[in-house]
Amino acid sequence: MATDVDGRRPGRFVPWALLSPGTLWLVLFFLVPLLTLIRQALSSKPSRFVPAQFSWEWSNFGTALSDYGPQFTRSFVYAGIATLLALAIGYPIAYFIATKGGRWKDLLIGLVVVPFFTSFLIRTIAWKAILQDDGPAVGLWRVFLGADARILSTPMAVVGGLTYNFLPFMILPIYVSLEKIDFGLADAAGDLYATPLATFRKVILPLSLPGVFAGSLLVFIPAAGDFINATLLGSPKTTMIGSVVQNQFLVQSNFPVASALSLVLMGIITALVLVYSKLFGTDGLAA
Repeated sequence: MATDVDGRRPGRFVPWALLSPGTLWLVLFFLVPLLTLIRQALSSKPSRFVPAQFSWEWSNFGTALSDYGPQFTRSFVYAGIATLLALAIGYPIAYFIATKGGRWKDLLIGLVVVPFFTSFLIRTIAWKAILQDDGPAVGLWRVFLGADARILSTPMAVVGGLTYNFLPFMILPIYVSLEKIDFGLADAAGDLYATPLATFRKVILPLSLPGVFAGSLLVFIPAAGDFINATLLGSPKTTMIGSVVQNQFLVQSNFPVASALSLVLMGIITALVLVYSKLFGTDGLAA
């Protein structure tokens, strides 16, 4: 095998060369912004019109947790409910497409992703029009709950908006997992006198867990940090932490507190994802 003058193989550095573009991208657009965010979080800003100065101001993190605890709690509760609803709605849709779609599978998957051709903001504004007090949805809602019932500016509207906007992120991974399953295993389970419910619970569901796992993360993580649905579909009583971060950055210009809020949010989400991976991860499925 050919070697260079130092006796080393010429292709030794090829893998590093192939990794360098991605590594450079991560350094420039993830690591550098993250370090900047940390520096801002440890800065002090006496007033709105004074530039922030780095001063190891750890109290910003205490402020983030003490002053905005309800917003953090609300964000994770709303995101968790939206994730469960997306799973309850998305799994049957993905299952139907994978098992009954036939030659229409591509069309059905295309219909799932069609909302992505419209701006996230426009879709949410459309839901605001649908859910407004004189809209069609509220008229039907008031038939059952009375003339004073409303949907807009309630937690239900915010959770509904989150579920709708992130639903495709649940359907697509689950569909991919179901598409890879050999459904002959289900027929074999039936031959062994397993009921359809038992077949699903013992065969189909465990094999599709990688898609459920991925879809849950893809819905929960962006939903927890979302601020558009809470702003347009909610009220001050339904404010999520994303709305607070947006306000502190763009309205109050309080970059230190906004950065601390962002880092706390990032840390909590990371911890929750690690716990979720440990408890419900799919590493043991291959064993």
